[in-house]
Amino acid sequence: MTKADGELLRARGLRVTQGRLAVLDVLEQRPHADAESVHRTLAAQGHDTSVQSVHNVLGDLTAAGIVRRFAPARSAARYERRIDDNHHHAVCSRCGRIDDVDCVVGEAPCLHADAPTGFTVLAAEVTFVGICATCAQTQILDTKRSDT
Repeated sequence: MTKADGELLRARGLRVTQGRLAVLDVLEQRPHADAESVHRTLAAQGHDTSVQSVHNVLGDLTAAGIVRRFAPARSAARYERRIDDNHHHAVCSRCGRIDDVDCVVGEAPCLHADAPTGFTVLAAEVTFVGICATCAQTQILDTKRSDT
């Protein structure tokens, strides 16, 4: 638990609870975690909490703007504490690894689209799907082994 997390919760109108602080700590250590993996990590650390409680805490933290929720295709929703920018994500379709991709413009919305008249774009969410460097290297090695 950090003093700053407690102050952040209070500033956003949330009570400071052990569950909220524990979830924030897990997300600090494991960005892009889903609710199930947050729950598993908490259980391994000795916290007695249910998956539903973790979902509730994540919902509260998201609604308060403390964490960011994003949902890669064919994957459970993920959560992260990096919220102060309009970064994007690269998702490996083989292993599921997720990396942050910084906004090339430097500020939201990062992309400019022809939005409907009167519509103000505040943010753009882009998910790049491909093969990470580790999986690509493994694929090259597997191909070389099968050729011999």
